[in-house]
Amino acid sequence: MDAVLKPIEKTFERKAPDQLQRPSREEAEAAVRTILAWTGDDPDREGLIDTPQRVVKAITQLYSGYFEDPAEHLERTFEDVGGYQDIVLVRGIPFHSHCEHHMLPFIGEAHIAYYPAEGVVGLSKLARVVDIFAKRLQTQENLTAQIASTIDDALAPRGLAVMLEAEHQCMTMRGVQKPGVSTLTTQFTGVFQDDPAEQAKFMTLVRS
Repeated sequence: MDAVLKPIEKTFERKAPDQLQRPSREEAEAAVRTILAWTGDDPDREGLIDTPQRVVKAITQLYSGYFEDPAEHLERTFEDVGGYQDIVLVRGIPFHSHCEHHMLPFIGEAHIAYYPAEGVVGLSKLARVVDIFAKRLQTQENLTAQIASTIDDALAPRGLAVMLEAEHQCMTMRGVQKPGVSTLTTQFTGVFQDDPAEQAKFMTLVRS
């Protein structure tokens, strides 16, 4: 009797930045210099001589989210809201992130809504959560899930809705080269997950 082949399940656990052996700044600059030479250009010419330092400085800012804890921005909540219990929506939060497959940008907007349970959080804090997770190598699906999970854990709302819309440069600049194509991802919890009418309400408010 032939043996039944079972698929191998692979699990990939993300290591925290403090668990990784981080190269030095000088090593990072040397790596950029190597890439410049690999493209066929001269890293010693005037226009490129300082490029490795500039690239590493830019990367430090673009990927600063690895060294921030987004949950810290959600620790303070406000309970004195005059009995308000309806939806809180922050829409059109601009963000830019980088695709973990090609390290090319994807740029878009995030929309976040929740029904408060025990309190509300400062509106800017939701934008900070988006920024911190966006400033890491990401997929849009994972970025959406991380934002939703962090806010849901911190606020324990009656329901949470997160929507991201973005244009991916890995589709625009390379590969199929289709500019103008956008990707939409959503994550719902609580009443938004259980009640299609609440999802429709969220979508209507975002589009209005």
